[in-house]
Amino acid sequence: MPRPARLTYGLYAWLPAYGYRYLHPANRRSFELLEPVGKVFEKISPDDDSAEWITLRYDEQQFLVSPELFKELYTKPAFGFGDLVEEAHPAPGQAAHRGLISDIYWSDSLDQASYQLVERKRKLARHFEANELRNVYK
Repeated sequence: MPRPARLTYGLYAWLPAYGYRYLHPANRRSFELLEPVGKVFEKISPDDDSAEWITLRYDEQQFLVSPELFKELYTKPAFGFGDLVEEAHPAPGQAAHRGLISDIYWSDSLDQASYQLVERKRKLARHFEANELRNVYK
């Protein structure tokens, strides 16, 4: 899916204890399974303060949610979903991990994102910081 001209990154700190009024009925269960707290979303719907729902993207999934809980990040993550990256400094004697960004996590204390990769259709357990990765241009 093509990205909008201006991507807005943000957090959506929804918990089941808040109730389901913040989630569109069509994607309540899948959003709950995602466990959104601490994950970075791309807001892909146009800016419209009067909209009842906004569209958020996480990797290949899209969700309709209430705009009330969306908190924009003013520090843009270095990488986006689907970016092809490789490990910048692999351990000596080890091949560099190379894959697509599949998950983006936010640390409030560090004010930065960390990334999880899919390498050969397998999600790596390790989370990488931005300085540990570099873009791979095809």
